Amino acid sequence: MKESDIKIKPSAHARIKAKCEEIGFTMPSDLFVGSLLKTLVASKPCGNFLELGTGIGLSLSWMADGMDDCGSIISIDNDPKLTAIVSQFFKLDSRVNILCQDGSEWINNYTGEKFDLIFADAWPGKYSELDKVLALLKVGGIYVIDDMNPQPNWPDGHAEKAQNLIRTLEAKKDFNMTKMNWSTGIILMSKMK
Repeated sequence: MKESDIKIKPSAHARIKAKCEEIGFTMPSDLFVGSLLKTLVASKPCGNFLELGTGIGLSLSWMADGMDDCGSIISIDNDPKLTAIVSQFFKLDSRVNILCQDGSEWINNYTGEKFDLIFADAWPGKYSELDKVLALLKVGGIYVIDDMNPQPNWPDGHAEKAQNLIRTLEAKKDFNMTKMNWSTGIILMSKMK
């Protein structure tokens, strides 16, 4: 088995990847994270999903590809240029709602339904507002973060922040946790109660 031999990619993947290279976006999610997200999303029929940190939309393309027709996803990013680009790729998909907003502000003001899966790929929901985001998960819901192994774009001091986050997550008694030294370093957590 070759884990890098991922045969089926979202239909928009090649176009998004080309746009990523065109604009010089340097923080796209990799194929492994995308494939995992698609599989996890597909396990939640008619699911309600949240992505914090839309970026260029690669991970969003995998999540949308895993959703069934009655699923829905909110994806949030604070960069208007990126959200404008990503919106063009998903303009015909009524299941996808892309918001250009400060993630912390959105988290602190959200009062809607809880989520079946949250992919936190931005500072808010990962390094800030963590408890509020975890409270937005349904019982059985899944929290996913990546980039937990050292990354070349980490600023000085970020490795310590990542280790502190891991210790904080390990102390959560109402979650099951799996740390995966795979891809960019992934943590999966499922809410028990």
